[in-house]
Amino acid sequence: MDVLEKVRALENGKGIQYLTDSAYRIFASPLYLLDAFYNLVAFSGDLADSPIWSELIKTGTFSTDAMEIMADEDVVRDVSYSDRIVRLKSDKLRSNVLSGHIFNGDNIWVGELSMFEIIPFDTGQMAAFDMLLDKISSEIRDYDYFTIQPAMFFEHTINRLLDKTLDNTLANNPQAQIMHYGLENYLFVAVVYSARNNMLERIHRNRLSYFLSLLKTRYKSFRYAVYFDHLVVLMSSKHGDFHEALPLGQDYSLFEYNNLYAGVSDGFENIYEIRKYYDQAAAALKDGLERDDGRRVFISQGG
Repeated sequence: MDVLEKVRALENGKGIQYLTDSAYRIFASPLYLLDAFYNLVAFSGDLADSPIWSELIKTGTFSTDAMEIMADEDVVRDVSYSDRIVRLKSDKLRSNVLSGHIFNGDNIWVGELSMFEIIPFDTGQMAAFDMLLDKISSEIRDYDYFTIQPAMFFEHTINRLLDKTLDNTLANNPQAQIMHYGLENYLFVAVVYSARNNMLERIHRNRLSYFLSLLKTRYKSFRYAVYFDHLVVLMSSKHGDFHEALPLGQDYSLFEYNNLYAGVSDGFENIYEIRKYYDQAAAALKDGLERDDGRRVFISQGG
């Protein structure tokens, strides 16, 4: 039985650790699985001569120093921009590494499987690694951890980007790139306001949570966060014109029935500029509310 057939024969339903332990026996190569926050989820094997491996296993994550080492060698960028699998070559990793994306049942990138190539893989082993990615993605597709985690990850990352505590100091910071992964060319930010009517803070926060769930149900491909008193929606399209691009601009009844208002930014392409366009969307919302002309969605005129 060749490597591909051995991976194909692995059973789902026994857990991630079973799959990684089995993969280690099949490939004879150490491997590990990280979630989107760089938390270690599972690993098998050992790579004693790699300080980065040792640190990961001991601490359960990568340190800033380790991330900077990998950023210097374009490891971070290559992983972030790969469609599926990337072969990473690094002297400081002490080995070539295969890295591939893990997706949940909603086809959202939620983790990264990495395997050290002790001996360079041939085409059959590459195909087997690709199948292993499918096996693990199938295994975790309905795990609560990987279905709930993306929403938490998106909110956390949007807040960090808006607060400018997550920036491009590491070459193409992968957390920001995962946020961008699967979106189209042009990004738009909407700032959604819920009329408070002097409600208690607790009631207002509950309403924000409700409206967040409402929008997520209606627009599943968007990214969401609660930022101070507003909902933030990160949207995308192939089109640079919001009117042509997105259903949010046409779905006025949803906002009218729920007493919601939204300001929408111009289109942009660099995820690190989200704060600038958030401010633009917030200004469009403020101006629209002051005009009080019966509209619910206000599109920025630039500036």
